[in-house]
Amino acid sequence: MERLVERLEKAVERLESVCQGPGLCGDGSSKGVAQYVQAFDALLAGPVAEYIKISKEVGGDVQKHAEMVHAGLMSERALLVVASQHQQPAENAFSALLKPISEQIQVVQNFREKNRGSKLFNHLSAVSESIPALGWVAMAPKPGPYVKEMTDAAMFYTNRILKEYKDVDKKQVDWVKAYLSIWTELQAYIKEYHTTGLTWSKTGPVATEGAKAPSAAPAGAAPPPPGPPPPPAPVSSSTDDSASRSALFAQINRGEGITSGLRHVSDDMKTHKNPALKNQGGPVRSGPKPFTAPKPACNANPSQATSPKAPPLLELEGKKWRVENQENATNLVISDTELKQVAYVFKCTNSTLQIKGKINSITLDNCKKLGLVFDDVVGIVEIINSRDVKVQVMGKVPTISINKTDGCHVYLSKSSLDCEIVSAKSSEMNVLIPTEGGDFTEFPVPEQFKTVWNGQKLVTTVTEIAG
Repeated sequence: MERLVERLEKAVERLESVCQGPGLCGDGSSKGVAQYVQAFDALLAGPVAEYIKISKEVGGDVQKHAEMVHAGLMSERALLVVASQHQQPAENAFSALLKPISEQIQVVQNFREKNRGSKLFNHLSAVSESIPALGWVAMAPKPGPYVKEMTDAAMFYTNRILKEYKDVDKKQVDWVKAYLSIWTELQAYIKEYHTTGLTWSKTGPVATEGAKAPSAAPAGAAPPPPGPPPPPAPVSSSTDDSASRSALFAQINRGEGITSGLRHVSDDMKTHKNPALKNQGGPVRSGPKPFTAPKPACNANPSQATSPKAPPLLELEGKKWRVENQENATNLVISDTELKQVAYVFKCTNSTLQIKGKINSITLDNCKKLGLVFDDVVGIVEIINSRDVKVQVMGKVPTISINKTDGCHVYLSKSSLDCEIVSAKSSEMNVLIPTEGGDFTEFPVPEQFKTVWNGQKLVTTVTEIAG
């Protein structure tokens, strides 16, 4: 971890040294720095500087994470400088220009995945869920709403921080305000200077991969040292998300041009106007197609498309049990547990896992048709980005979090009836309560709410759907 932080610090130093060089962060003319680059510098000097300052005061993982975020913002500034000096490039060249930003997004998210046992995990999660907002530069024609969407994703975790520290530690509350203000100010910045997408210069050469600001150097100066190799990508949902986002950046940036390659379908090719076509090519499938992972139209990293399937894994790494890529495994058991250990279950399909003893926390990530049975958890059981999972508590658990999950059944024990269940962006959730006879009574978790203004504040209540 120290090596990673050291490499990031060196990368930031190189970026800062470039931007301090004569003429390298301007528009290449005597007019100086482009107006929207100056406005971005103001954002860096304001909300970002405040966030960095408070993160240093909080220290630990939060400070390290903030340094990574700052490096990502510096990469974005470098792209803005390029855009202020060059005309918009072709799709493949733009994809190459976006690569430093997408790699830094991945670095930020990887840090969260490697530190799931951190006491400041909610801070790391808030940042990791919203850091893809840096990809607004490739989002046309609505970059502003995209940043808003990423900011909303962070709210689930920032609300946890506020709830935990509201009357305990004002510094943590200030950290939340400072961090969220970055994205609020960025939305205002985008609305003013890049309303429908990144603004490119109308003069100057067309941008190419070699036009990156970090690679430029003043005359007579030695070229900067080569950058460090990208860190190995761990197997995690956040990695998958960042990889797919970076792969889609260039494609989305085409805007209306994305439909230019579609072929016109004439009337004689439409089945509803030519019924004879329905019987050609075999029977027509009825009902919805089975769920499959979406394939991006273009891949910024071709090596990922041909990479072999990851092997199944069940091992103890430090204090973390890693259960990954298990398929059709119905007898997975973790028995030699300790209180300080955590379990991270990733991309397991049609399998069952039993965890015996008492551990700190359990996370189910990107799992499908998984059954989990555990004894006791002293922290939290978190279910994210999953489908059709069943979780049974044999002992006690204080909190169960369900986020971005469709289909989740939670079986509580008699000693865990005081469990707090927090859900967001999820559907088809049910909690099953044990009865005296040994059976379970099923209760659905509400998904629809009604909010009204009572004259002083918003009041939200559950909406009962009349059947």
